[in-house]
Amino acid sequence: MFVASSFVERRFSGRKHFLPVGNNPFLARFWLFVGMAGLAGLLEVAPARELYAQAPPQSNIIFILADDLGYGDLGCYGQQLIRTPQLDRMAAEGMRFTQFYAGSTVCAPSRCVLMVGQHTGRCSVRGNADKVRQSLFDEDFTVAELLKQAGYTTAVIGKWGLGEEDTPGHPNRQGFDYFFGYLNQTHAHNYYPEFLWRNFEQVRLRNVLLRQGHPYEEIGAGVAVKKVDYSHDVFTAEALRFIEQNRNRRFFLYLAYTIPHANNEGTRLTGDGQEVPDYGIYGETDWPNPDKGQAAMITRMDTDVGRILDLLRQLGIAERTLVLFSSDNGPHREGGQNFDRFRPAGPLRGLKRDLYEGGIRVPMVAWWPGTISPGSVSDHVGYFGDFFATAAELAGLELPEGLDSISLVPTLLGRPDQQKQHPYLYWEFYERGSAQAVRAGKWKAIRKPMLNGKTELYDLEADLGETTDLADQFPEVVAKLEAYMAAAHQPSPRWPVPPPPSKPAPKKEGRTSPSQPGG
Repeated sequence: MFVASSFVERRFSGRKHFLPVGNNPFLARFWLFVGMAGLAGLLEVAPARELYAQAPPQSNIIFILADDLGYGDLGCYGQQLIRTPQLDRMAAEGMRFTQFYAGSTVCAPSRCVLMVGQHTGRCSVRGNADKVRQSLFDEDFTVAELLKQAGYTTAVIGKWGLGEEDTPGHPNRQGFDYFFGYLNQTHAHNYYPEFLWRNFEQVRLRNVLLRQGHPYEEIGAGVAVKKVDYSHDVFTAEALRFIEQNRNRRFFLYLAYTIPHANNEGTRLTGDGQEVPDYGIYGETDWPNPDKGQAAMITRMDTDVGRILDLLRQLGIAERTLVLFSSDNGPHREGGQNFDRFRPAGPLRGLKRDLYEGGIRVPMVAWWPGTISPGSVSDHVGYFGDFFATAAELAGLELPEGLDSISLVPTLLGRPDQQKQHPYLYWEFYERGSAQAVRAGKWKAIRKPMLNGKTELYDLEADLGETTDLADQFPEVVAKLEAYMAAAHQPSPRWPVPPPPSKPAPKKEGRTSPSQPGG
């Protein structure tokens, strides 16, 4: 019998939410999967409550991370144009979270939160920066190091972005037995690189980079003139190989895809940063190429997630493997695509680099046959930092002190009454004049610039799109959430707070409506 750790308290009773199907064929397909899974559950001898009451001890863990995928980019979250049948199936067979948050609104700090279980007011990497500031410290203790203590074989495949070969943040120095992919985030813009890294060695690919004398070409970024090896496909093949090779061991695989991040350098050179080998089912649409590329990238990733789930079943290890899928932040508009065509943030305001919901609320799907009840939907408010405590509990290990992490295991096991809650979630952001945000219950506060700017207040239960600032009507709530901000922010010499701008910066947060262009 799986026994929950002592730090799980009986405090929260979750609720179930269901999206209306309307005229969305992908949502209809999703709920058809749910119905079929529910019917299959009725045929089981054991009641569902007993069947999903315990988890296999020390199960495998796979965390699949998309890059700049929006809350509304998947069919199971309301997307109507881009096809994601495999991720929709994953949600129908598992659990979909409706109030889950990334660690930050840009890549590096979000991934740091995921790895170390601390929010951006305390963790070592709080923004995208140079390779020194964007490296984890020697003293950082990652979830991979934790799982090594329980005998797990650990690997990261894809985009790392938390330390290069000559820094303490290199993944082999942070608890990962195996690394294959991009160390540098700008290098990761290029989907057809000349090389990738395997641990500390460069692995040459068959691609050839356009050379125009740009500094970023020295690290492998830019645009290829000879395109043979698409890095996403290489990562999928490597992930499948790792799973096969470790089928008889406990393993943790962190698969950090780069889809659908733009090749920013490609956008500047050609106007189209959505690199993909072919447009697939979108090739005959009348969309511009960046739109075709955006959709084809997401569907390609969706197909490969399905291949991973199918392999787990074929190997007979699906029931002892927890698979999580999420995105590192909200959607971008940096590849030349029409942001308003796909509405990638769904009903949310903002996008990447905003602390409005669209910049930080992300899809989160959990799949674990025989443990997670099919078709589950959770409105538990969690974030990337909770992965650390979740992994610790699954591995049977004590949670280290000093973290901002709560295990999601009770929710995954269908026991919302045992799920502990955060009193608040916190983010801080150092670009565009800086900002802070707090989510506490139904309330969301955003302060720009951080520490001394004006605070906006939104009621997310009544105003999910954050359209009406209630700060003047509820000063006591503002004061409470500002106190949370003060408690959460720990000054760091590595991350000095930017001075406030001399003039108010132009409003740049993104919306999905044409009247509010994204930043």
